[in-house]
Amino acid sequence: MRPTATAFALLLVFPAWANAPSPYAGMTDRPIRALSAEQQADLLAGRGMGLALAAELNGWPGPAHVIELASAIGLTPAQLAATQRLMADMQAAAGDLGARVIEEERALDVAFRDRSITPADLSARTASIAALQGEIRDVHLRTHLAQAALLNAEQIAAYSRLRGYAGGTPQHGGTMPGGHRHH
Repeated sequence: MRPTATAFALLLVFPAWANAPSPYAGMTDRPIRALSAEQQADLLAGRGMGLALAAELNGWPGPAHVIELASAIGLTPAQLAATQRLMADMQAAAGDLGARVIEEERALDVAFRDRSITPADLSARTASIAALQGEIRDVHLRTHLAQAALLNAEQIAAYSRLRGYAGGTPQHGGTMPGGHRHH
C-alpha cells in the first residue's frame, strides 16, 4: 500500500515536532516553577496585573492611573491625598495576600517535586491558592469602587477619555458610589 501525500508529509514533519524545544524550557530552574520572578515581584508589590480590568474598562478609575493623571483630570490636593492613601492601602493588602499566594505556590511546587502530593492535598492546595487569588482581585476591584467615589463625574469622564476608553463616557449608567451620577 502506498502512503498518501498527507501521511508522507506527516512523516517528514514529525521529527521537527519531536525535536522542538518546550515552551517551558528553562522554567525548571526557577525556585517556584509556576511563578516567574516578575510574577512574584508583582504579587509582593500588590500590583494590579490586570485583575481589575472589569472595573477599569467599564469606567471605574484605578488609583495608580488617577495619580498619573492628577493634574489632567483636575484632582484637588485632598483628592490626591485620599487617592495616595487608597493606593497605599490597596498595595499593602494585595501584597500581604500575594505573599501568601507565593508561599502556597512554593508548598505546591515542593509537594510535586518531592512526589508527596496526593489528590486530596492537591485539591486543598489549589483551592487555597484560588481563594487567595480571588481575595487579591477583590482588593483591586473594591479599590476601583472607592476611587470612583472620590471623583466627580467630570473627572471620571476626563479619566476615561485620557485613558482612551469609549470617548470619555463611562460604560456604566446610573449612580456611582458617593452619589455621583453618570449619563
